[in-house]
Amino acid sequence: MNRLTNDLMKDGYLRTTSIIEAFANVDRINFVLPELELDANADVPLPVGYGQTISQPTTVAIMMELLDPRENQKILDIGSGSGWTTSLLAYIVGENGKVISLERIKELSDFGRKNIRKIKKIGKEVVELYNMDGSLGYAPRAPYDRILVSASAREVPQELKDQLKIGGKLVMPVHNYLHYLEKRGENDFYEEEYPGFSFVPLISRGSL
Repeated sequence: MNRLTNDLMKDGYLRTTSIIEAFANVDRINFVLPELELDANADVPLPVGYGQTISQPTTVAIMMELLDPRENQKILDIGSGSGWTTSLLAYIVGENGKVISLERIKELSDFGRKNIRKIKKIGKEVVELYNMDGSLGYAPRAPYDRILVSASAREVPQELKDQLKIGGKLVMPVHNYLHYLEKRGENDFYEEEYPGFSFVPLISRGSL
């Protein structure tokens, strides 16, 4: 098990067995720029180019624990960047699950695709990666068991709520809060907010 995973477990951020196994087998060093590999285990966000970052490991661990991804699920990962969160999720859902990964910056999408392929334990059919604006989700593959968003918005888009299965969960930053949403009925949502986070903004085509 790598040092980063051990540290996150020791500090209480990683608790779920499947998520711990994903962190242990999907090493962050595979998703950072070559010149930053020595910092891969540092608990800080790192630049990946184009004004974007790979999130702080503590933050990713908290988001994963809130999201509660499980084997065989279909998960939407918005703002996948260098591919780390997509790979963690793909490892958890396994060969019979599916992760739909959206990244609007083509160069990052290409970088993420290359990085995901480094993880031999992830089946080739598990991940679908699209270079596109993910601010409104991806309706053609909905509904989803889980939705993870790694960029901050002013509110949870209605489109994402619509694309979530009943019983599904969504985790995303809203302003400087981490927002947790659980869909309990067609128009019945349980929501919580956790303060103290900072993310790059979720950008749509209309706001460019």
